[in-house]
Amino acid sequence: MTAPAHAEGKGADIAFDGVSFWYPDTGRARVLDGIDLRVEHGERLGVLGPNGGGKTTLVKLILGLLEPSEGSVRVAGMTPDRARGRGLIGTVEQRSGAERSFPIAVRDAVALGASWKLRGTARLSSDANARAERALTLTGAADFADKPIGRLSGGQFQRAMIARALAPEPRVLLLDEPTVGIDVAGQAAFGEMLDRIQGELGTTIVVVTHDLRAIAAGCDRVACVSRTLHAHTAPSGLTPGVLAEVFRHEIEGVFGALHLDAHTAAECDDPTHASEAHEHAHDHGCCQHSKPPGAAGTSDPDEDAP
Repeated sequence: MTAPAHAEGKGADIAFDGVSFWYPDTGRARVLDGIDLRVEHGERLGVLGPNGGGKTTLVKLILGLLEPSEGSVRVAGMTPDRARGRGLIGTVEQRSGAERSFPIAVRDAVALGASWKLRGTARLSSDANARAERALTLTGAADFADKPIGRLSGGQFQRAMIARALAPEPRVLLLDEPTVGIDVAGQAAFGEMLDRIQGELGTTIVVVTHDLRAIAAGCDRVACVSRTLHAHTAPSGLTPGVLAEVFRHEIEGVFGALHLDAHTAAECDDPTHASEAHEHAHDHGCCQHSKPPGAAGTSDPDEDAP
């Protein structure tokens, strides 16, 4: 099968220009503030940030479920709601109980994803069937395609839902906390799956998470969001200072109001610190050594999941 027609397009698939958002009844208290962001075609972007930092609002803006209070959002050069209406955006939510209770096999659920344009009792075309089978193969869900979705493990169910979102071969695929409950081996398999999808279809993939392991497993670049955009860099560019700033409020929720002074081991004059990167948390003039701020994003995903 040939690559999707949209796969040859060039330029930014997602563009945020000066985007701020606040809910009308909150007195202009900004959930997002001054976001400028580009996601190029075929890029795999991780959006990293704490719970309550604005990641979900960012996703809703990309999907056209919310409109910016200031600035503009474009997906494939058009408004998000128009892009979604044309089938250019596929999405997998963090949790979905309704689908698991529905008595349907994985293959049929994915075929429904491929048939989103059909009306009434129209039959699925051979091309749509081929897209559904392709999505099953790319996600590794073909191995359990005839199994009822209610009998899948957590990892299998996630693959099935990604296959369903991928079946129409959208230009942009949004994954919200896709590795919740998945172990280290599953993280590696997740990264390999994204490699296959991107290599085969050229899909632009956005992984929204608070889990650093998901970022490391399958992203080219990462946008650190906590109300504003703190960094937009390769995963290797996530310095302790950036992570300290992004996860500041979660850390303060544990340790109280802290002054975070993040530095590398090479910059530290304490010979007892041999770690590659750490931070000092200063409180009332006293220095205590605590976990790095990145620990807020590397804990068991189920503990922090909303």
